[in-house]
Amino acid sequence: MTDSNISFLGRISLAVGTFFAILGNGELAAGVRRLRNGELPAAAPAPVAAPVATPAPAAPAPAPALKEASPVAALQLLGLLQRDARFIDFVEEDIAGYTDTEIGGAARLVHDGCRAVLREHFTIRPVRSEAEGSRVTLADGFDATAVRLTGNVVGSAPFHGSLSHRGWKAEEVRLPRLAERHDATVIAPAEVEL
Repeated sequence: MTDSNISFLGRISLAVGTFFAILGNGELAAGVRRLRNGELPAAAPAPVAAPVATPAPAAPAPAPALKEASPVAALQLLGLLQRDARFIDFVEEDIAGYTDTEIGGAARLVHDGCRAVLREHFTIRPVRSEAEGSRVTLADGFDATAVRLTGNVVGSAPFHGSLSHRGWKAEEVRLPRLAERHDATVIAPAEVEL
């Protein structure tokens, strides 16, 4: 993906990261303001060669900052799964008294509805393009958020192994917009027949 064609999720990530960077860096904030006002960035001064120093021992990397997830989108998705697949009804039902055939018939309806919701509101693609069971090599610097190592993990990259699951990633999210006063905690309203 080119810099001029960043995905929606990539733009959200960039916006959130830039927001916090601007809050913590007055010089960056001033530069962004100049760009938004249409001013061209000033040419950076030529770097001055610094004397070569012996590198100091690397300080341990700071722990990554944890972001709080918004429950509204999760509740909205749960509402869509309930509306189109009766997902919560199925999961909350005590199925002990039903036969496997009855459960299978209900599961087929829930599966079809869940699949329809996912396809309508998300573009989901595999993380890895290889077929499951294929031999793969993970080079040094592989994305550990996109690939999880399992089994006997010893040593450092490159790692050679068998792809047991291709993984999934969302390339696009198309959740409906919500009214300002919408109560997302009401996943499905109660129904009263008159």
